[in-house]
Amino acid sequence: MPLVEAITGPAAIARDPLLQPLRIKNLVLRNRVMSTSHASGLEEGGMPKERYQLYHLEKAKGGIGLSMFGGSSNVAPDSPNIFRQLNVGTDEIIPWLQQFSARMHAEGAALMVQITHLGRRGEPYADKWLPTIGPSAMRETLHRSFPKEMDEHDIRRVVKAYAAAVRRCREGGLDGVETLAGGHLIGQFLSPSTNRRTDRYGGSLENRCRFGLMVFEEIRKEVGDDYIVGMRYVIEEGETGLTMGDAIKVAHIFERTGMLDFFNAIVGRMDTERALAVDNMPGMASPIAPWLRQVGAFKREVGLPVFHAARISDIATARHAIREGLLDMVAMTRAHIADPHIVRKIEAGQEDRIRPCVGATHCQSPYRPHCIHNPSTGRESQLPHEIARSERAGRKVVVVGGGPAGLEAARVSALRGHEVVLFEAAAKLGGQLLLSQRASWRRDVIGIVDWRVEEIRRLGVRVELNRYAEVDDVLAENPDAVVVATGGVPDIDWIAGAEHCDSVWDVIGGTTPLAAEVIVYDGTGRHPGPQAAELAAQDGRKVQFVSIDAQIAQELTYAERIIWKKRIYELGVPMTFDHEIVKVERRGNRIVATFRNLASEQLTERMADQILVEHGTRPADDLYQALRPHSANDGVTDIDALLAGEAQPLTWRPELRMELHRVGDAVASRNVHAAVLDALRLCKDL
Repeated sequence: MPLVEAITGPAAIARDPLLQPLRIKNLVLRNRVMSTSHASGLEEGGMPKERYQLYHLEKAKGGIGLSMFGGSSNVAPDSPNIFRQLNVGTDEIIPWLQQFSARMHAEGAALMVQITHLGRRGEPYADKWLPTIGPSAMRETLHRSFPKEMDEHDIRRVVKAYAAAVRRCREGGLDGVETLAGGHLIGQFLSPSTNRRTDRYGGSLENRCRFGLMVFEEIRKEVGDDYIVGMRYVIEEGETGLTMGDAIKVAHIFERTGMLDFFNAIVGRMDTERALAVDNMPGMASPIAPWLRQVGAFKREVGLPVFHAARISDIATARHAIREGLLDMVAMTRAHIADPHIVRKIEAGQEDRIRPCVGATHCQSPYRPHCIHNPSTGRESQLPHEIARSERAGRKVVVVGGGPAGLEAARVSALRGHEVVLFEAAAKLGGQLLLSQRASWRRDVIGIVDWRVEEIRRLGVRVELNRYAEVDDVLAENPDAVVVATGGVPDIDWIAGAEHCDSVWDVIGGTTPLAAEVIVYDGTGRHPGPQAAELAAQDGRKVQFVSIDAQIAQELTYAERIIWKKRIYELGVPMTFDHEIVKVERRGNRIVATFRNLASEQLTERMADQILVEHGTRPADDLYQALRPHSANDGVTDIDALLAGEAQPLTWRPELRMELHRVGDAVASRNVHAAVLDALRLCKDL
């Protein structure tokens, strides 16, 4: 299926299935595109204040039909705030909801919230330090809680808490709510894997539905039949859990009551990291829209509208889902984190300009909801999604280096209206990401590069490939500003015996052959270490993996980490953690590495034919240092001006007009997001 299916012209756009309205009761959604609820990490004291609202408001300005928010908003005190959730268990939230809904409605978008009780998925040592509760006293692996088995008093209390929360949402002007079943309390009652009760709430399918039915009945008593209430509902849990056949039977039971208005269908469990990252919220290692067929089959069995989100990241797949009747609303949640203006670009016939979600799951990191290559997301109060033309447009900007930071610097500078030239020493743009995409499951990461390459082509940036820029080359352009984005070089020289080591980058890049027996030492917890181990193991080499960290890929998101853990286990590579490399020496035709155990401080030796080291990079900044005497600012980027969103002061040598800056790994070894953030917040004020 193509990534972009061209639909252009007013008549064609009018026929676009994604742009057709959908009525649910008295609510008319302007199109079939939505964003589902997720924990954005922007709440303040459990409230959706300014930053939270601006994040969703950008999607409304971008044309979205429905934005859901509040991923797992808590209805009761014993459903604790453990991943930056909202608190709909207090009237304090009502004024914030009123402000929020008014803003979204003014832009033409509908707004709903997801409410829940975490049940056993809470944590007993978080928030109010209350014991978690559940249908049965069965521990959840991920959040490590042993819940109290709920009695009738707990059940009645929580049922009323759900209804009170919905009342607050209605008073807040929201268009509707959804309850979260899968993995949370309602779903814990539904699933045979978590409900082992023998009373009227357990055993038969009908009994396991009783708690959820009580919740919806109480909600309807509180807000009436006109208010929109749906359920985010797991249609298949996998082994030992709710089967699809039983999930359909349960859906029919709820549907017949008339108390529900839609199903938001999901697949899989969420009680382990693997379940979350592989099934429930699949990322780059997964195919596009992995559960669309199953959800389409579920939709054929029910009469209510069906929503769905799971790596539906391209427009062609989204359009197919609506056109073929597989869904009523297609949720492009992470795609809107990458580009909140998706619908507006479709309407303008600019699908090719949509910034792609590459599935990197950076938005699921502790830094959520930041996108790996859209640094404006989550920073709407500070950074624009649309770059304004500069009052000083027409300046000459030279960018040196064509990796993510350099490409972003060139893109933003061109949007500011400047004349931009980009020098790249290699034959192809992309920098280190050209190597990163060689991992078995990370090929889509190249979308970060491809989108920017197309954007700078459209903007008329002059690109000079195979051009190792020297000082005279830069100065010959007579620039007003120079941005050095030359990246870094592998940092291994600090090791005693570094001459006996190779960088993992040399092996990944194919410039250094693999030996028969290899030790990979990972000193960063990023992608390159496990990528090199994977490459060597797939090539039939005998591999050992040694890390300074307590676990593999410790610096990455849990979703990336579990994929690397899965891959390395599958390849049978032995792993050792909590060890730092001390020295490397040659003994005969073999190489011996000495490691120190960080806990016991015991030294051990390991022998191999090759030692591959990952320890980040050090700046490749020779050009930058050489250009400093020619710059008005001595190459200093004023941090106060940068963070204030102001143009850089040129006070070092006022008689010189050229300002000089460096970004990305040319400053320090960091990740892609940091690199493009450097470039955006500097160049948006050039």
